Amino acid sequence: MTELPQSIDATAKMLADVGYVAGRGLSTVVFLSLKLGRPLFLEGEAGVGKTEIAKALSRALGRRLIRLQCYEGLDVSGAVYEWNFPAQMVAIRTAEAAGQTDRSQLNSELFSEEFLIRRPLLEAMQDQDGGPPVLLIDELDRTDEPFEAFLLEALSDFQVTIPELGTVAAKEPPIVIITSNRTREVHDALKRRCLYHWVDYPGFDRELAILLARAPEATETLSREVVAFVQRLRDEDLFKHPGVAETIDWAKCLVALDAVQLSPQVIADTLGAVLKYQDDIAKMQSSEVKRILDGVQADPAVA
Repeated sequence: MTELPQSIDATAKMLADVGYVAGRGLSTVVFLSLKLGRPLFLEGEAGVGKTEIAKALSRALGRRLIRLQCYEGLDVSGAVYEWNFPAQMVAIRTAEAAGQTDRSQLNSELFSEEFLIRRPLLEAMQDQDGGPPVLLIDELDRTDEPFEAFLLEALSDFQVTIPELGTVAAKEPPIVIITSNRTREVHDALKRRCLYHWVDYPGFDRELAILLARAPEATETLSREVVAFVQRLRDEDLFKHPGVAETIDWAKCLVALDAVQLSPQVIADTLGAVLKYQDDIAKMQSSEVKRILDGVQADPAVA
């Protein structure tokens, strides 16, 4: 188990060592979250690296990553625990066949650890090899308010109650990362229990550093053109602007096609790697692509 970083610069270096290039603001809030043991709430557009920060922390600290992927209708059985009913039914039939009549004993056996299915929140409160895990609660904005209220209680004391077994409390709280794409506002009461950071699109230099770290097989010339082109796409009137994830995917697609620099034809062939809606792709007709590409290739920062 790796020790927690003792400074902001050490945090940034720790993340960079596992391929995550964080700005000063994000490095600061990650350091404070680790130092103070506070959950970290990250908001921002899809694809800017919110989920990846939890994965990077897991790799850097040598901790287990436990992910709770949120969705509409998520409840306790999906997030905390449920009982293995098929196995319980088999146990009941077996007991009946063996002539077991002590219902109290059978009931205690049926609602024991043997038949308990641990979901992510409960699993994160168990002792783990290597220390407390990294608990990623991903896309919280997809859930509804009742689950958000339950999560508020669970994160306050890092414990949950199972009626049949009692209260389960974490000996050491997990490292909690909560993400939201802001499709709806998350209640202030939950945000108050967290440190907050808005993860924005990176500037040219940081996005280039990210791409060089995540797609080192791409030449620096191609990487510069890709980043500059994507940065200009974000200024266009599109339904969904490309995130850093799309920048990385696009560069890898270009490398797979043995492209060494951008051209109108190679962009047209691979635009589906960076834009994910047909209306956006349709807006980028050949004249628009050429206009943006001309601007990229005329930019001294790209040369």
